[in-house]
Amino acid sequence: MNIRSLTRGDGVVIGAAVLLFIASFLDTYGGDSSSIPNAWDNLGLLMSMYIGGIAGAVLIVVARALPQPPKVVGLELGPFGVALTVFSAWTALWTIFDPAGSFNTGGYDVERGAGLILGLIAALVLAGAAVASPLVPALQAALVPAPKPAAPQPYGGQPQGGYGYPGAQQPQYGGQPQPGQPYGAQPPQAQAQPPAPAGDFSPFWFAVPVPRPLFAEDGSPTPIAELAPGTWYLAVEQRGPGLVAQTQDGRRGVLQDTSGIQRG
Repeated sequence: MNIRSLTRGDGVVIGAAVLLFIASFLDTYGGDSSSIPNAWDNLGLLMSMYIGGIAGAVLIVVARALPQPPKVVGLELGPFGVALTVFSAWTALWTIFDPAGSFNTGGYDVERGAGLILGLIAALVLAGAAVASPLVPALQAALVPAPKPAAPQPYGGQPQGGYGYPGAQQPQYGGQPQPGQPYGAQPPQAQAQPPAPAGDFSPFWFAVPVPRPLFAEDGSPTPIAELAPGTWYLAVEQRGPGLVAQTQDGRRGVLQDTSGIQRG
């Protein structure tokens, strides 16, 4: 599970779910009754409005955080979670109009308690964030920013890491000599690399805000890898509006969607 794949919209979903959980312990009804129940005293209201919304939020976050979320009876977790949040908001809205419903209030006047009012606000925010996250660019930004790359090493120094994990070896460009090699010798890494691209393009490190597919350079529609947030990748060439990127294991492919990437 990669928490760096969560977006700001997911953060709003998590916050609204926490607020909904708190509201379930507050008074559902107000008025003259000496024993005012909360949602946990009304199983139907609890499961449809409060637990339903919280469960929808959990499914949305799990579907976002897992690289390949499982399906339940053929249904994807994300859309199913969104449907649960909308159902929770609908139940909350309807309960505000009829707060008592079939609950026996013993003849006392029924008023809307803090649990219903706060629950309605939380359910509406939850459903709104769940529906709007894929549509609003501001909610698609990464919730946890990717870490900055390590400072560049001195000329001739051995790189200390790359690609977002300790000990990884960075590819070399430009024939930079390495310790133990005679001056002017071509390093093995540079010999293995293709010629530097023409134009003003220079290789650079970048991170993606959300998981992005990496397609083969021959134009095949099937992705060869998936770039994950929180990991640094090397852009080695400009390919139209996309970038030719290199993964940790040396595979190269075309990143077609470069919107929102963070340059190192």
